[in-house]
Amino acid sequence: MKRNDCSISMFHGGHSLKTHLVGTPTALLLIASFFFKVALWTQSCVFLKTNMSIFTPTNQIRLTNVAVVRIKKGGKRFEIACYKNKVVSWRSGTEKDLDEVLQTHSVFVNVSKGQMAKKEDLIKAFGTDDQTEICKQIMTKGELQVSDKERQSQLETMFKDIATIVSDKCVNPNTNRPYTVGLIERAMKDIHYSIKTNQNTKQQALEVIRQLKETMEIQRAYMRLRLVLPAKEAKRLKEKLKPLLQVVESEDFDEELEMVCLVDPGCYREIDELIRCETKGKGSLEVLSLKDVEEGDEKL
Repeated sequence: MKRNDCSISMFHGGHSLKTHLVGTPTALLLIASFFFKVALWTQSCVFLKTNMSIFTPTNQIRLTNVAVVRIKKGGKRFEIACYKNKVVSWRSGTEKDLDEVLQTHSVFVNVSKGQMAKKEDLIKAFGTDDQTEICKQIMTKGELQVSDKERQSQLETMFKDIATIVSDKCVNPNTNRPYTVGLIERAMKDIHYSIKTNQNTKQQALEVIRQLKETMEIQRAYMRLRLVLPAKEAKRLKEKLKPLLQVVESEDFDEELEMVCLVDPGCYREIDELIRCETKGKGSLEVLSLKDVEEGDEKL
């Protein structure tokens, strides 16, 4: 009977090994050994490839699904990585926990590539290498990098929020009635108000009120306060307070002077400080209502 011969060529350790095998049990063992070594070699390659891919240079951090806030300072670009939708919350004051906003307390020159900013560049640009403090500065003054679709959605949301704040705080001075949000939105469009994404909505609402005063009858709704002044300081203090009071609704002078009046909300802090300092804590200030308005919305 004629035997079947077979030849196997394999490379191992850089050497070519050609074995002439005869159909014997020994040949079967050699074949099994060859395939076992191939399997081990393949597994080793996969392991090395997998492990090599997770190592990045020490000055790189890989992040995904981030909102990037960027600022240019000292001739260089600096970026921080934030959670989506949290930057606006931080700027508006609704989010105060920095850890809820930042993905990492690190400053980058390029977030997408994971390239960290150098210590000397940070000191030169910000005067410090405290990365948490620098992150706060970038968060406040930097530009939020978003897609066109996200930016449009953000602008629409901020526009609505600003109009809501203005509507809530203001009235028509002729009727003392508040304006609707829709009416304020139309008025903002008429003056071509441009939203500032790096400024919170409360600050922008105050700017909108200032601009709208040039085109329509609008003012901040007055606060109603009760002032109690010691008799000795009453006359002198009343004269100092007079320029800050819009309307004095009632005045009762017995052992002390009690006044109920309407004031512009912007004057509240000054009135409070004046009473505390001038009376050395003997006088008092009470807020009776935050807004003095008539019922029903103002319509044009």
